[in-house]
Amino acid sequence: MTELFRDADVAIERRVADLLGRMTLEEKVAQLGSMWITVLVKDERFDPDRITQKIPHGIGQVTRIGGSTGLLADQSAELTNAIQRVLVERTRLGIPTVVHEEGVAGFLHRGATTFPQALGLAATWNPALLREIGDVIRTQMLAVGARHNLAPVLDVARDPRWGRVEETYGESPELCARLGVAYVQGVQSDDLREGVVCTGKHFLGYALSQGGRNHAPVHLGARELREVYAEPFAAAIREAGLASIMNSYSSVDGEPVAASRALLTDLLRGELGFEGTVVADYFSVMQLVLNHGTAADAQAAGVQALSAGLDVELPAMDGYGHLPGAVASGAIDEGVIDESCARVLAQKFQLGLFEQPYVEADRAIEVFDTPPQRALARRAATEAVVLLSNDGVLPLDPAPARLAVLGPHADDTRLLQGDYHYPAHLEIITQRTGSGPGDGTGEDQLPESGGTFGPGAYFTPHVTPLAGLREALPDADIAYERGCADAGEDESDLAAAVACARDADLAVVFVGARSGLVPDSTVGEARDATDLGLPGLQSRLVAEVAATGTPTIVVIVSGRVHTLASEAACANALLWAVPPGEEAGHALADVLTGAANPAGRLPVTLPKHVGQIPLHHDMRRRGERSEFYGSYVDCDVEALYPFGHGLSYTRFTHGEPRVEAGSTSEPTTLAIDVTNEGDRDGDEVVQLYASDAVASLARPLRELVGFARVSIPAGATRTVTFTVHPSRLAFHGVDMRLVTEPGEFVFRIGRSSGDPEAHDVSVVLEGDPTETDRRHIVATTAHVA
Repeated sequence: MTELFRDADVAIERRVADLLGRMTLEEKVAQLGSMWITVLVKDERFDPDRITQKIPHGIGQVTRIGGSTGLLADQSAELTNAIQRVLVERTRLGIPTVVHEEGVAGFLHRGATTFPQALGLAATWNPALLREIGDVIRTQMLAVGARHNLAPVLDVARDPRWGRVEETYGESPELCARLGVAYVQGVQSDDLREGVVCTGKHFLGYALSQGGRNHAPVHLGARELREVYAEPFAAAIREAGLASIMNSYSSVDGEPVAASRALLTDLLRGELGFEGTVVADYFSVMQLVLNHGTAADAQAAGVQALSAGLDVELPAMDGYGHLPGAVASGAIDEGVIDESCARVLAQKFQLGLFEQPYVEADRAIEVFDTPPQRALARRAATEAVVLLSNDGVLPLDPAPARLAVLGPHADDTRLLQGDYHYPAHLEIITQRTGSGPGDGTGEDQLPESGGTFGPGAYFTPHVTPLAGLREALPDADIAYERGCADAGEDESDLAAAVACARDADLAVVFVGARSGLVPDSTVGEARDATDLGLPGLQSRLVAEVAATGTPTIVVIVSGRVHTLASEAACANALLWAVPPGEEAGHALADVLTGAANPAGRLPVTLPKHVGQIPLHHDMRRRGERSEFYGSYVDCDVEALYPFGHGLSYTRFTHGEPRVEAGSTSEPTTLAIDVTNEGDRDGDEVVQLYASDAVASLARPLRELVGFARVSIPAGATRTVTFTVHPSRLAFHGVDMRLVTEPGEFVFRIGRSSGDPEAHDVSVVLEGDPTETDRRHIVATTAHVA
């Protein structure tokens, strides 16, 4: 007779109960952990007996087949199938595993499409694009059998010293929420049987660590934590059914998140209504022993984390492997293990893994970096370019006869990639041996270099800016000099670059940082900084090129939010492009030549000086400049470029807004006509900000509450209508209840948070104070006609 849990027609709750009732304690605990693929497969040989020896009770997840090896898609799929076959056929209950991978800016796998880094995707202000990219990531992960994606990063990033800002969607809870929701919808789909689990990370407050240092403590009040940092997670949960959450490494007000029931259960499940699985950021369980000092040993750490609501330890079972002993000693009740195991099993049933644990391995390569996927990567990279300033030198139409292309980022494919693109993680493999994640057996190292499992030139073909310009301008005389490295003080190439610029009609200088996780990287995970200037001699290169008198265009290709006052002062045009990925050269050439009209907008504020940090568009009142207070003796408090800023090659005008006031229980609508008065087609990003004129607590001076990226042909007009639900204007009051108060609100519609031509509209919301909760906030909608 077939066991009940194998019957796909039975409700998932009953299947879970049936399977859980059959499992031993050891089998339950095994579902709460993971194991590195390079521990399961030794010396590049697949040995079923080794698998059964390593995981005799099964395993919840397998850690990063794609991200830890040099396997091609078909080989990766074959390995996944082989592991599943051992688990299904050679363990007592035949429970399939889940392979998890990374996908912040494309699937982190050899041969997968390399899209712009996440902060670049945020610069598009285009949720529909994020959903398309999510769909590609889903398709590629499904093809190799990976069913759990450790993305998106939903941290609200307001300290550019922190190296991981480039993995985020920027400083605005609204922008992070809209893009995060779209990404999750694309990856998970409407049915997890055809989708991949998304993991929102890093819950909670991770991006505002002390000093901008990775893993450092976070000091945030309960109100700010909810209104700013929890909101993107809440939106992804309520609107996209986000299926997984990853904890932050940090402590919040002294409480390590990995051991915080207040955050992982009371807030996440109680207030936000989350029903999925919580997975550990890598090694964070053991960090309770090694870093936070709240646990004496691995067993105590495992007990703390599981009791807090952390369901699955990644990337190995350093702490949770001791849970059977903790049950035997009475340190934890087996019922706590049952609760987490039930969530893990329910998700595997939702994924349909018991019905179909295998993939068509020989067809996996067919969906990797296809021409339509590369076209999407090019469109994404193009939409992400932000034109910060332009004195008329752009577009290059007609093209100059002699063009100097300069800078370290002009012709280096590696510098076009972010820290969570595939090559950056292969660098870790080459630089770290013998000291990685573990199962305590002595075989617990990260993958070794060499062979099929080792690194190589395994990323997709990339188009550099130099190659893109040569293709776009075949008749121009294009000379190239690097000028300097992306870091360091070697000035031996400076003179040649300056001479090249002097002999040209126009110079384009490509500069920025190197994204990665290894010591020679200047931005990325664990690559935090106190100096936000361009690394090495790059600022000097820009200055000396501009000093020749040759018109100079500066293109920032970087994951760092730099201070660019000196570059802005000497450049005839300044562009900003977060690592744009494989189609970078085509995208940048399209924008520079005018084949594409730039429409990217800043998802972060660009400060003038590091001392201004934190500086963001939605500072609470008294955070703005005043005649009598709030400035510095050596610098003002204004941004170099405000959040939402970006120029175009055409001119848009905004008409007077038309408003239908709502109440504390009914929505408000605002409509505005936007006209393209230029002679080029273009996209305008219409931004809606709100301010509570008089509130019971100090509220932000203005905060983004809606936006729309609108394509408008030359000479045409489009009408954008925003519908703002009163719950979108709610805040946590003195008693911490989430409430919309009656009174005056000022809505601002413009091109950026600092647009001097923006339209302000005052609306009075009548009614009683209306209480809600984060599970029922209604997002602003934008209709374009």
